[in-house]
Amino acid sequence: MQLPVNTFKQRLLQAEPQIGLWLGLANAYCAELAANAGFDWLLLDAEHAPNDLRSLLAQLQAIAPYPSQAIIRPPIGDTALIKQLLDIGAQTLLVPMVETAAQAQHLVRAMRYPPQGVRGVGSALARASRWNSIPGYLDQADEQMCLLVQIENLEGLANLDAIAAIEGVDGLFIGPADLSAAMGHRGNPGHPQVAAAIEEAIRRVRQAGKAVGILSADPALARRYIELGAHFVAVGVDTTVLMKGLQSLAGQYKGNVAPTSGGGVY
Repeated sequence: MQLPVNTFKQRLLQAEPQIGLWLGLANAYCAELAANAGFDWLLLDAEHAPNDLRSLLAQLQAIAPYPSQAIIRPPIGDTALIKQLLDIGAQTLLVPMVETAAQAQHLVRAMRYPPQGVRGVGSALARASRWNSIPGYLDQADEQMCLLVQIENLEGLANLDAIAAIEGVDGLFIGPADLSAAMGHRGNPGHPQVAAAIEEAIRRVRQAGKAVGILSADPALARRYIELGAHFVAVGVDTTVLMKGLQSLAGQYKGNVAPTSGGGVY
């Protein structure tokens, strides 16, 4: 048995744009539907959605037969939690609220085995190694790990260049929801001041030679970010897609169902 190749990471290195979808329904059947739809990557959200280790495992298993690549966003960049997520088979993590280079360096070490890092060695218990059925897993695993850090407040934005310079940080993700709130324009990432900050951040990350990503359910903004060179762009959220579809269907017959606002972000 061979170690699964992280094709998401490979495509980042080739600067190939990848289109993704945010998953918040916390359900393996829904995750498989999204994988079948043909997105390049799927974000399993454990920060704001009701996910736990077992629900994330089930979704990883549901997505595995498809070309779509799973990314997990933990609630926090905790070393013990990162170890558990990697052991159940995650190869790419998106860590929220990264503000400093020191924090980014800590996360790099959490993603790697000693002596380069501090990831605990327990591969006999891990789905990631197929319970030690993958020869040489411990020597190969680090190469397939992909660390994405989320820049979503003013401190993170101020330290963006230093964070991007950390070896082992594979990509920086601009969080438009929290960033717009931090800039005094909550729910309005399209505000000129916020849009300018995001575009400048994309430019700076690209100049540093790192991949850059973002989420926008606004088609015009999403296409604008792709034109600016964003490497991985989420273009929607499963909960919003479902809610709008249900409201549209109900409205066809009841005529009094108001469509949900996307909140300006999702």
